[in-house]
Amino acid sequence: MPLEPLARWRLVLGEASDGALGNCLDERGRAMDSALSWLYGREGDLSERGVRQGGSGESVLSVPEWINDVHTLFPQETIERLEQDAVERYQIDEVVTRADVLERVEPNETLLRAVLRTKHLMNPEVLAVARRIVQRVVSELMEKLAREVRRTFSGVLDRRRRSPLKVARNFDFRRTLRENLRRYSPTERRIAIERAAFYSRTRRHVDRWQVILLVDQSGSMTSSVIHSAVTAACLWGLPGIQTHLVAFDTAVVDLTRDVTDPVELLMKVQLGGGTDIQLAVAYAAGLIETPRRTIVVLITDFIEGGPPGMLVRRVKELCDQGTKVLGLAALEPDATPNYDRDCARRLVDVGAHVAAMTPGELAGWIAEKVRA
Repeated sequence: MPLEPLARWRLVLGEASDGALGNCLDERGRAMDSALSWLYGREGDLSERGVRQGGSGESVLSVPEWINDVHTLFPQETIERLEQDAVERYQIDEVVTRADVLERVEPNETLLRAVLRTKHLMNPEVLAVARRIVQRVVSELMEKLAREVRRTFSGVLDRRRRSPLKVARNFDFRRTLRENLRRYSPTERRIAIERAAFYSRTRRHVDRWQVILLVDQSGSMTSSVIHSAVTAACLWGLPGIQTHLVAFDTAVVDLTRDVTDPVELLMKVQLGGGTDIQLAVAYAAGLIETPRRTIVVLITDFIEGGPPGMLVRRVKELCDQGTKVLGLAALEPDATPNYDRDCARRLVDVGAHVAAMTPGELAGWIAEKVRA
């Protein structure tokens, strides 16, 4: 049963509102208040956080008990928000470093980010559970993005040309009807199709292109690493596209051989450390076979660990030889930009493109450059 409005306000405002609202919680409401207080009672400064303050008493709940209570007491959307705050806001690592807790939490991108940040703390039993969570979340991301990529890279209908290939999606209904009207039977009220007509499709990929994804694996880029791995897997094997995936911090690691298995790839990524972007760009330059048919996608916050002058020079060299360089300030579903704008502006000045894109938009941008 839904809570009364007064009880809902009591849960939002916490124990501090008891004087004004009185004892308006029933047994279920008190259990919900206890679960909320266990988490949000950690708030140190309401003026900064601006959210609920919990009770002042010492909590007796453990993490597994709290997870069980949350799943029993709250609706799905609230469960996801509470688990997200536990992991991201309060860094309660036990949520993702205990097998019994991991088995209970909802697999989602928040949990996946937490797993990637804390997998070095996990024993083999927990890692096995974590891998299943990574597999589930990655599969959902792959299913969504793969549809966008296939739609983006499939050929467009050319209604001026006919095709001998009898493919259902290319069926030309109007031409077929027009050319078989003479076979219409008034008594049966149907047309016997003697020959069906099909549209042709333009070919978008004549020459092979290289797409090199350079992914910053510093701690703040976790979401970008996830979506880069999924994007690379979706691009892999497309006609005319040769995909590379390279992760970097102060070192460079070529992950291309693991692109077809994004789960394995993500479990190998080591998040954190400094950033040497120019070193990654230099590595990409060494992979290029045909400069004018190569796209280098630099996914980073553009916060260079060393002097940015070398990075600018390396990007300029790529642009001058005809390579297309795209700097991505974000690779997340909401494409929220958070980056060093001065460094990004200097790269634009030497010929690079800089944008904030979702994974689907990135696929569209690549397709546009390939068929230009």
